[in-house]
This record gives sequence, structure tokens and C-alpha cells, in this order.
Amino acid sequence: MSESKSNSKTWLADSVKMLAGLVLVAGIAATIFVIFTPNSFLSVNFSHILSEAVAYTETTPTPKWPTPTPRPLPKIGIVAGHWGKENDPGAVCPDGLTELQVNQDIAARVQQQLIDEGFDVDLLKEFDPKLSGYRALALVSIHADSCQYINDEATGFKVAASADNNRPESTERLVACMKDRYAKITGLQQHNSITPDMSSYHTFSELDPNTPAAIIETGFLNLDRQILTQRPDLIAEGITQGILCYIYNQSIP
Repeated sequence: MSESKSNSKTWLADSVKMLAGLVLVAGIAATIFVIFTPNSFLSVNFSHILSEAVAYTETTPTPKWPTPTPRPLPKIGIVAGHWGKENDPGAVCPDGLTELQVNQDIAARVQQQLIDEGFDVDLLKEFDPKLSGYRALALVSIHADSCQYINDEATGFKVAASADNNRPESTERLVACMKDRYAKITGLQQHNSITPDMSSYHTFSELDPNTPAAIIETGFLNLDRQILTQRPDLIAEGITQGILCYIYNQSIP
């Protein structure tokens, strides 16, 4: 019995010693991890990496990309009939109103409306040097008809296409758009009396043959005087929408 108790005491003592040893080893390992890992290894390496990144950012210049060059805007030409022609104001009314005054007012309004649509618009004189070889999406020359009373049928507008053109289909579509939109917006009817002076208008032969071009007589200064002089904004809108119909390839009857 005494021998059995002695063996138990020895086993217990050995177990306590072993457990104490394990606790001691675990404590030493934990201490080493706490001391060396965060403060020596991780902190040192992380600080080193961070400092290198900051130094690279400070010393590396930000790339300077070239400033993009703005694309030129699509161009449209608007001719104010009789503008710039010496001693030629066009049709003259008894009270002194001239076709030139009407043409200039309407042409300037068309120019601004098209600019507002995002186009580069040249307002051109009748014999403008720029017309030589002029190239654009389209060109329209603005005129008005006689101030004399002819008959009750002398009312309405006319549109004619350039006869000197390498793009007859485009030019005819420009004319068709002009007729449709101008009639709808202004309420004026088309007057079917196109003259050779319109279809063979001198400006047409000066242009680049690939520029679709048309001439419009906005109305008669006699019977259509009220709308031409009191609603030039509406007249200009009719021309503008006709040009936009062509450029945007909008549907027409």
C-alpha cells in the first residue's frame, strides 16, 4: 500500500513539473511574438514600404497629357442678298423700305439660330470673296421679291436649287426640306415662278461644286410685307428648320 502511494506521488510531481514547463515555454513564446513581431518585424517593414511609396509619389511627376484640340464645328453659309453690292439695294418700296434691309435682318436671325444649334455659320455678302470655292454642309442665299403690286397671286415664296452642283440629289433634298418647313412654319404658300436668275444664280458657280446650295425668295414685299417686316423671327425660323431638316436627314412628305 505504501509503495502504491509513493508511485502516485511521483507521477503527480512529474506531471506538475511537465505542466509548469509547458506554461513556461508558452509564456516565453508569447513574449517573443509580442516583442519582436509587431514592433520589430511588421512595423519596421510596413514603415519602410510606406516611406518608399510616399517618396515615389513625391518624386514621380504627374504625366502632362496634351490639351485636346477642339474639333471645328460643321459649317453653313448664309448669303444676305444684295448686301455689299454698291448702289444695289434690290427691290425698293415707295416708302423707302429696301429688299436689302429685309434680307439682312432675316439672314442675321438665321445665322444666330443655327449658331444656337451648334454650327459655325458664315454670314456672307452677295459678292463675298469667301464664296470662291466655298465649301460647307449647305449654303442658302436669302432674297425677297418685288415691292410692286402685280396681281393678287403675287404672294408666297420660291426656292430654287443650284444648277452647278456635283451633288444634285443632296441639293434637291435641301430644296425639298426648305419648301416643306418654310411653308409649315410661316403659313406662306409656294409661288411657282422660278426664273433662270434663281436656278443660275451667280453665287452657285463660285462655290465648291460639292456644296449643296439653294436660293430662297422669302415672299413678296408688297402682299407679304407684313410678315416679312413684322415677323422676321418666324421667317428666319422657317429657313433654319429647312436647313436642319436637310442636315439631320429628317423626314419630309
